[in-house]
Amino acid sequence: MTRIEFIEFLKEFKTDFDQNKENWENVNLSDFLESMIAYTEDIQGFYDNMGMKINADNPTWENFSHILKGASIYE
Repeated sequence: MTRIEFIEFLKEFKTDFDQNKENWENVNLSDFLESMIAYTEDIQGFYDNMGMKINADNPTWENFSHILKGASIYE
């Protein structure tokens, strides 16, 4: 994922929040950031369980998009 693709992802992510807030687990900034911390700590397990050959310790724009998506639903 390129930086430009990440920007497009962020635009779509915001639109999803604006239009589907009821489907998001974390709708305020504090809860979202708390979930983002937890998801970032656990994301390598997600990659491993899904058979994805991604090293979470090598940050990429794709990693950031996964973390943001995960934080929207992670408890």
